Amino acid sequence: MVRRTRAETEETRVTLLATARQVFGERGYADTSMDDLTAQAKLTRGALYHHFGDKKGLLAAVVEQIDAETDQRLHAISDTAEDAWEGFRNRCRAYLEMAQEPEIQRIVLRDTRAVLGGASPESQRHCIQSMQRLLDNLMRQGVVDEADPQALASLIYGSLAEAAFWIADGEDGNTRLAQGITALELLLRGLLAKR
Repeated sequence: MVRRTRAETEETRVTLLATARQVFGERGYADTSMDDLTAQAKLTRGALYHHFGDKKGLLAAVVEQIDAETDQRLHAISDTAEDAWEGFRNRCRAYLEMAQEPEIQRIVLRDTRAVLGGASPESQRHCIQSMQRLLDNLMRQGVVDEADPQALASLIYGSLAEAAFWIADGEDGNTRLAQGITALELLLRGLLAKR
């Protein structure tokens, strides 16, 4: 039996992830067979089982990868804004706009909910904690009214997540996106400290 090097093992994992991401994005989870996926990756089912357990485990790993990239994109939006409030608003808006991106729409919003029951608790906690830090900063600056930042972050995150599902599920996503952004602006204005 030939032993694989650590680099070869990691290369196999990366190949499976990249192939699954492409195929899930094009066909969706339900219409992707493990045989088609492993054939396209030029690997065996055994490699998939070894690295991810099963097709559902592979989907979870793909979602984790997309979530990490989405998180980086959102951080870049808030970190490069002219001020903290604009950064927060733009970040929330971008989250809704991402619901229109085919890969996020199909894999993260539709397949993850249908197959995995939604985002992992770890992913949800990370999003809420990130938003909590931004809100806490805005409260310290006097931009946002005082409230418990974790409670407020949980409410906003939940609203954004549900709105993203609503946008992704609609026949006319562009109309829903516009409606969602209008509603988001109304919601966010309510956070502002009265001057």
